[in-house]
Amino acid sequence: MKSSLPQNDPELDYWLKKELERQRDSLEMIPSENFTSLAVMEVLGSILTNKYSEGYPGKRYYGGNKYIDEIENLTRERAKKLFGVEHANVQPYSGSPANQAVMFGLLNPGDTILGMELAQGGHLTHGYKFSFSGRYYRAVNYGVDKETHLLDYEAIREIALKEKPKLIICGATAYPRIIDFAAFRKIADEVQAYLLADISHIAGLVVAGVHPSPVPYADVITTTTHKTLRGPRGAMILLPNVIDRWHDLYHPNGKKNLAELIDSAIIPGLQGGPHNHQTAAIALALKEAAEVNFTAYGKAIVANSQALAKTLIANGFSLITGGTDNHLILIDLSQQGISGKQAEILLDNVGITVNKNLVPYDQRPPLDPSGIRLGTPALTTRGFSTDDMREVGEIIAKVLLQPVNQTVINQVQHRIKALTNKYPLYPEL
Repeated sequence: MKSSLPQNDPELDYWLKKELERQRDSLEMIPSENFTSLAVMEVLGSILTNKYSEGYPGKRYYGGNKYIDEIENLTRERAKKLFGVEHANVQPYSGSPANQAVMFGLLNPGDTILGMELAQGGHLTHGYKFSFSGRYYRAVNYGVDKETHLLDYEAIREIALKEKPKLIICGATAYPRIIDFAAFRKIADEVQAYLLADISHIAGLVVAGVHPSPVPYADVITTTTHKTLRGPRGAMILLPNVIDRWHDLYHPNGKKNLAELIDSAIIPGLQGGPHNHQTAAIALALKEAAEVNFTAYGKAIVANSQALAKTLIANGFSLITGGTDNHLILIDLSQQGISGKQAEILLDNVGITVNKNLVPYDQRPPLDPSGIRLGTPALTTRGFSTDDMREVGEIIAKVLLQPVNQTVINQVQHRIKALTNKYPLYPEL
């Protein structure tokens, strides 16, 4: 279908084209971003955006949903099969509402939650004081070891024994190492807490088998559907087992299983009608993730990340934890004498997109921290190899080590242009 946007709104059409140009000509290295297939974008712009569908398949508050029911059921079944779980809710609008729904379903206001400290790699919804998770619940935090910057599971256990949380959250947004879900399960059992695994960043790596799955250990799993899963912006709540292990303790007179608790937390608890175009696009992304080549993609993400990390280390940069096991890298720029904000701007000016980020025990403020966070999912989607990532590492080093050398900047921009031309993005558009 030919686009009518240039005629209907040429101003908006201009900015969309500029954004396409930016994505094509830049090195997208924010680890939470990726490029969907054209087919996913096609579904997102489909007629499904016209339909209102409050409720669940077979139990809608509106008529005319017989085909929408089939699409949502297809999406749920694909999610269950891909991750090996008993139940899937595919209606959350995004990752934060998914986490909110879990808490709404399992907790009462004022209950204690234990999550990873935002400043040390966690997420806003894991208990940050200005988030709903920190305002409506009693949030306590765990961090990483001050020397190694690794998760210290015995230290986490001691906090849990002291604070007696009802919910423990594991998962991170800026932790470059493997998460030991079994260790978290052991801690949760010892204090009789639900375990929520937020795998929004690593879901695609779990599917590809390059990161351990939380399915044998977690009570509830949340994930976004973009990032390493390479789908549309959306989220899912997955239940490895619908049995509520703490029902007699926490919900003796309430709903009998986790599926009922979670589903009722979404609707009528927190949301109205689902975004049907988003649900269908998730279905397509799950189909793509189930294909054989997705395993190779996940392995390539990690290989590219590790090649990039080694190159940066060789150029004198300090990496948090000394490297990476997954898709992301966190650089502490203190030794280079520049801030994360400065580095983000310097790299953006030459066509490399990263984000400034706090490092563990950072002495700088959140909006001008000591580090930058970067990752390889999007470039891997474009086809970048480990050799390419080593070149990208050299480019980053040149920009950050010689920021005022215009000759270097010109050379770098030429090299970036050569790389983006080598791996064209959306040539069909």
